[in-house]
Amino acid sequence: MFGLKKIWPQKKKLVDFLPEVRGRYDTDVPMSKYTWFGVGGPADVMFHPEDEDDLGYFLKMMPYNLPVCVIGGGSNLLVRDGGITGVVIRLDTKYFRQIKISGNEITCFAGVRNADLKKVMLEHELGGLEFLCSIPGVIGGSVKTNAGCFGRCVKDVIARATIVNGRGEKKTVTVDDLMLSYRSSLFPDDWIITSITFRVAKDKKENIARILEEQKQYRMANQPYNEKTAGSTFKNPEGLKAWELIKKSGCCGLSVNGAKVSEKHCNFLINTGKATANDIETLGEEIINRVKDKTSIVLEWEVKRMGIMKK
Repeated sequence: MFGLKKIWPQKKKLVDFLPEVRGRYDTDVPMSKYTWFGVGGPADVMFHPEDEDDLGYFLKMMPYNLPVCVIGGGSNLLVRDGGITGVVIRLDTKYFRQIKISGNEITCFAGVRNADLKKVMLEHELGGLEFLCSIPGVIGGSVKTNAGCFGRCVKDVIARATIVNGRGEKKTVTVDDLMLSYRSSLFPDDWIITSITFRVAKDKKENIARILEEQKQYRMANQPYNEKTAGSTFKNPEGLKAWELIKKSGCCGLSVNGAKVSEKHCNFLINTGKATANDIETLGEEIINRVKDKTSIVLEWEVKRMGIMKK
């Protein structure tokens, strides 16, 4: 989130101060509908830009110091129970679900879903992004955290990206500009990724399908499937596995109300159905404390947390 909290006049709503756009504003949006955990209080406003120009116009014309944040598919996100102050941007219109192919490159706009990418890879026999297809959510959210699995990450396959900055300017940036590292990045907070161009390679449809299926089967066998979870909760400390530290610290089976540690993979937290965001975050912090007490290692959240605590 960038920007500072601002107190708006009580007789008017925040949306009344926002620029006129071609996209759509929704107000008092329950964020539980937009996160895989299924928790989270309301966002003051959710903005669905029509396209990059619409997004740029909004950022250029919005009130000064308006709190703004961007979400993708919500698969690696924990929104607190008090909700989100300001505007949440979601790039989910038809424009942001485009996929373009040029030679050995695929350009995915930020709202492209994994299922859409799989279809294109198989149809055009282009491999190399199978690991990315197995990561839940949408493509745009994969860059900020340099998402990865099965020995590969976004940094390994990205050629360049298009961004819109906080001044509403559209730019093309290289992978070096994004400064990607393990499950993190150091590019400016006000850069909004609108499309990513990946390097791919020609491969047989059968090979691509086989890799996709193998990775799916691995996840089903070793990770919680069809559960309300946000994937790996904590980053792996260098040279170590977070799940091993969690298990060693006696956290298997740990729970806080409706939030619990997955029995299949203890680096996954699950909403069993009635958990609040506070239950999940409290459970995560308890794990951090127990691992620190047992091993002197401080785990770092991989799940992105945002919003305010409910009073």
